[in-house]
Amino acid sequence: MKAKFLSALLACTACAAASGQGFTGTLAKVAETKSITIGHRESGIPLSYVDDKQKPIGYAIDLCVQVAEAVKQELKLPKLDVKFAEVNGSTRIPLIANGTIDLECGTTTNNVERQKQVAFSSTTFIAAARFASKRADNLNDVNDLKGRTVTANAGSNNLELANSLNASRKLQMNIMPAKDFAEGFLMLETGRANAMILDDILLAGVVANSKDPSKYVISAQALSAEPYAIMIRRDDPAFKKLVDNSLKTIYASGAAAKLYQKWFQSPIPPRNINLNLPPSKALLRVWQTPIDAADPAAYTVE
Repeated sequence: MKAKFLSALLACTACAAASGQGFTGTLAKVAETKSITIGHRESGIPLSYVDDKQKPIGYAIDLCVQVAEAVKQELKLPKLDVKFAEVNGSTRIPLIANGTIDLECGTTTNNVERQKQVAFSSTTFIAAARFASKRADNLNDVNDLKGRTVTANAGSNNLELANSLNASRKLQMNIMPAKDFAEGFLMLETGRANAMILDDILLAGVVANSKDPSKYVISAQALSAEPYAIMIRRDDPAFKKLVDNSLKTIYASGAAAKLYQKWFQSPIPPRNINLNLPPSKALLRVWQTPIDAADPAAYTVE
């Protein structure tokens, strides 16, 4: 009887190992389903957007595809089905939290408030919030927005920033939330809004791909620093460690620098426009020493 019990126990242990049990959290989910789902944005050029065939592309997407490959290797899966699901500013956190997506690979800022609901990888990009306006309106400073109509994405740091500036500086702005980047820029383009507050790299993308980029100007004044990161579920240390380690490898190998050149310093879809944006000193330092700090001051470079 003892021999039979031992034999059965060994058999169960082998089955558990073969089925991917022994992993926890997201890794257990991926091992069981043999699939991983990446959340992407529709128009977050050049980090996370869709091409003319509705295929998700961009700098953040390429990073996450490499992270997915690291997950596949860790789980020793012969094949991993990489799926994509579109998210926006309002849906991205709920879809991570409820397990619909496993990696949110977009333009999401790591901040302390969001850390109450989700977790973040090491920083992948560092942006600054600015505003775009029509050149003819001559809006140079945030104080020039007094009494104007301003748009920012619903569920974004930029919308919170707009409301905060409105209150602290008594600007009496009319703030109109937009569903996404495309809708926000359409408001600016059609005159429904006088300015659009958004992270500078995203503003550069929407302006460069507009009908007439020369009509618009992006403020020289930076309103805040925004450290972007891959969003993952909270309380999943094994998965975060794997994601962070894979990013560290990508940074150290020079692969991130090559991806950056591809998306920020070369012609990109859909209109083959080159943003000609060199990596910032802060980003170069992150590649050298990855961190996941939410505090914008951690990215200050003298």
